[in-house]
Amino acid sequence: MESLGAVTLRSIAISGSATVLAASWSIPLAYLLAESKRLRLLVYLVEALVGVPTVLVGLLFYLLLSRQGPLGFLGMLYTPQAIVVGEAVLITPLITAVSYNALLAGIQRYKELALTLGASSRQAALLVFRETLPSLVSSTVMGFSRAVGELGVALIVGGNIEGVTRTLTTSIALATAMGEYEAALKLGAVLTVIAIGVSIAVRLVRREWELG
Repeated sequence: MESLGAVTLRSIAISGSATVLAASWSIPLAYLLAESKRLRLLVYLVEALVGVPTVLVGLLFYLLLSRQGPLGFLGMLYTPQAIVVGEAVLITPLITAVSYNALLAGIQRYKELALTLGASSRQAALLVFRETLPSLVSSTVMGFSRAVGELGVALIVGGNIEGVTRTLTTSIALATAMGEYEAALKLGAVLTVIAIGVSIAVRLVRREWELG
């Protein structure tokens, strides 16, 4: 059985990478949706996709990355990279939806005022991002929490390979299947501590930001 430390570090690395990747396109997309009234109808679609089952996302990526799939030539199936991309797609609607609300309020509060004071569109946009940064960070952390706790993508496209793609959630599933409930509970406790710890850390940083 792989050590708890190795599995934990791998889970954080995979989910962290997926979160950074998802945020890199989710936040700009949220800004685009908030700025354009014609595109705001798409927000309902994005919000609906937040609840997509992880197993479904995992299955879709398996079909894409399998040897018979259109992306099979990449050889990504059963690799950490496959999990990263799958989790990034999974949490994209969540980060986009939460960021959209923050950016919409920021545009209404800061951008219009900045433009009337002579700022350029780029300067006004930077002001909006700066003022809503704590909320954007919070939305990203929410994405990380979902990514690190998901099972479907990690299991289906990762394969739960020891030393390669095994994560906390797939380890919990394996331990439960083997009847090792004590080990499963320990893994679950670690997963919970990670999610709570990250959330508390971000709240503290956000409070310092707002007070500063």
